[in-house]
Amino acid sequence: MSSKEKISLYLSVEFYKNTSRMEHFIEWAFWQGILEKIVLWFAINIPGLIMIALILIIALWLLKFFIKRISRLIIHRARKNENVDENETEKRINTLMGIVLGLGRIVAWSVAIMILLKKLGIDIAPILAGAGIIGLAVGFGAQELVRDFISGFFMLLENQVRTGDVAIINGTGGLVEKIEMRTITLRDFSGVVHIFQNGKINSLSNMTKEWSAMVFDIGVAYKEDPDEAMRIMSEVGADMQHDEVFGPLILEPIEVVGVDKLADSAVVIRARIKTKPSEQWLVGREYRKRLKKAFDQRGIEIPFPHTTIYWGEKIEVLRIKNEK
Repeated sequence: MSSKEKISLYLSVEFYKNTSRMEHFIEWAFWQGILEKIVLWFAINIPGLIMIALILIIALWLLKFFIKRISRLIIHRARKNENVDENETEKRINTLMGIVLGLGRIVAWSVAIMILLKKLGIDIAPILAGAGIIGLAVGFGAQELVRDFISGFFMLLENQVRTGDVAIINGTGGLVEKIEMRTITLRDFSGVVHIFQNGKINSLSNMTKEWSAMVFDIGVAYKEDPDEAMRIMSEVGADMQHDEVFGPLILEPIEVVGVDKLADSAVVIRARIKTKPSEQWLVGREYRKRLKKAFDQRGIEIPFPHTTIYWGEKIEVLRIKNEK
């Protein structure tokens, strides 16, 4: 047999084999076998997957339920203790429980995913080892992320700020809406949301921790008696402390410190009212309104930009007469 005939015979045999394989591939028995294997896999594994999903849902629900119950229990005990501020305790508990809930969800999802992979026949040991190596490599390159987490941990441990506080962070003031291990979310008075990395917070001023205060710098004219003005300020503060609405918000009687400054056109008298956390602005606005009315009734002048002309040694107001 010549070489050409051998090649022709080889090609014919290979064509026959490929044709047989193609016919076998398009046969119904082939697809029926694959379908049976798929149905068998689902029949064996789907109940387990459904069970894993149900356990995950129940675990997340129980985690949220128990955290809420623990929070309510601690807050209820705080209400019975007269030496503990209920609002302060509630802020701290809500902040800490929010962090615990987030960590619990991460743990629950991680365990569920590992069980799922094990159920699917995937060996998770190499995955865990690889994750550890990747985590170590990322740790060296993510020093800023590690710094944020460490700063956030000590911020929570030292109770520096809580959800619901009004704080000034790096010069920006607003309401603390969320505290996480990496960031703090702050919303200012205009509604703008500011997000700060915990590791980049250089200054933090909490304006509503344990108690707050409103400081007043009240200016009266030089011709007025400062003692009379201070007496009126004390009376207005005392009236507010006995008020049914504003009285419970004020912790201590008003402190009228005295004359703080001799300004260009006014004698500045400083005073302070201590209030419950976050209530200083409401109390301050009401105090200024009542003080303005009290000064008007007593004839106490509050300076405003104007020009006064005096004439002669008797310091009488100049009267301009129209003489023809």
